[in-house]
Amino acid sequence: MDNQLSVQELAALMKKAAGVTVDATELADRLDSGFDEFGLDSLGLLGIVGELENNHGMVLPPDAERCRTPREFLDVVGSNVVAGA
Repeated sequence: MDNQLSVQELAALMKKAAGVTVDATELADRLDSGFDEFGLDSLGLLGIVGELENNHGMVLPPDAERCRTPREFLDVVGSNVVAGA
């Protein structure tokens, strides 16, 4: 995984960490839709945050687990990586 989390990587993480299968193309087309529209709840998002922190060496801010949309989550992860936190 490089420094930026891609839509494809997010879709893979949704399946691996939360058991939610979503097509990456559909996810990319609906970045502003709520995670709940894809069947992802707050525990699933917490699982994705944990996966990124534990297995990919990222340290994410506490607000990462409160993101409501894929775009918001990608922005938080991307800005955190750019900031070097």
